[in-house]
Amino acid sequence: MNQNELKKLVGIEAAKYVTDGMIVGLGTGSTAAFMVKEVGRRVQEEGLQITGVTTSNETSALAESLGIPLKSIDEVDYVDLTIDGADEISADFQGIKGGGAALLFEKIVATYSKACIWIVDESKLVDKLGAFPLPVEVVPYGSEQLFRLFEKKGYQPTRRLTAEGEILLTDGGHHIIDLHLDVIENPVKLAEELTALVGVVEHGLFIHMVSKVIVAASDGVKTLEAR
Repeated sequence: MNQNELKKLVGIEAAKYVTDGMIVGLGTGSTAAFMVKEVGRRVQEEGLQITGVTTSNETSALAESLGIPLKSIDEVDYVDLTIDGADEISADFQGIKGGGAALLFEKIVATYSKACIWIVDESKLVDKLGAFPLPVEVVPYGSEQLFRLFEKKGYQPTRRLTAEGEILLTDGGHHIIDLHLDVIENPVKLAEELTALVGVVEHGLFIHMVSKVIVAASDGVKTLEAR
């Protein structure tokens, strides 16, 4: 199977966990899009009754086009289940997210969720995090100061740009600095360090947040229970 077929498999499998009456966090990215499409199919063809809470403008547009009823995170008391992709998942079930520049909204929705499922292909499973660049979302004012600080720390920062070479703006109007760390020996410590920096809005380390990981492998789909 090619990568798109694997993504579709896990998207369809994850959508099985969505049941009537749920408030569902709808993730962002190419893998999550397959899940959103399957949830939309169930809404239209099976009469599934849910409320979606989206993690990006992109997902909102997709969900609306599929007829999925939506509310914002501030219009609900909690989210029953969030299903989203991930860019890397370590052996101890910590994650890096934000390759699609939606890390802030993704983390907000995940934080208010009773359970989170990540859907990935097996290439995203690693022993330790860090090969995938770690996104750090920052306010534009003072972002150059943070960039220089990351350089001094040896974090090899780069600014996230659009395909046209312009500085990318997130849905929240922020910039992203990607840190090229190779290996993150202590994700919890790094998360605390980044959170403490003035001007950092959020970072892409998702610590102790996932309940299940659904993985598409060459030999089929498997579900891992997070420890």
